[in-house]
Amino acid sequence: QVQLLESGGGLVQPGGSLRLSCTASGSILSIASMGWYRQAPGKQRELVARIFSGGVTNSADSVKGRFSISRDNAKNTVSLQMNSLKPEDTAVYYCNTQVRPVGSGFHRDYWGQGTQVTVSS
Repeated sequence: QVQLLESGGGLVQPGGSLRLSCTASGSILSIASMGWYRQAPGKQRELVARIFSGGVTNSADSVKGRFSISRDNAKNTVSLQMNSLKPEDTAVYYCNTQVRPVGSGFHRDYWGQGTQVTVSS
């Protein structure tokens, strides 16, 4: 079993900052990638940012220069620092990891329960 525990999120004014964190725990053999997706009301879930085990990252054009993703491989934790937040960043943010559980021969996706980020004055 693999569990994801998310923290952070909340209400912030435009231009403000928030930090999201997600920790994977359980019977984990390896983690290929960790990242964040978001889903706004009436819209499809979209990639925000992702980081691979070697440190390579990719992110949505809409957050480049404002959001940064980092990872602590020893703690199986990924963090998303969100600066210069805009109202259009309002969404439920989901942690995603590609985990190879102990005893498995392949990686699979795991999702967190989601955390609300609201940017409003």
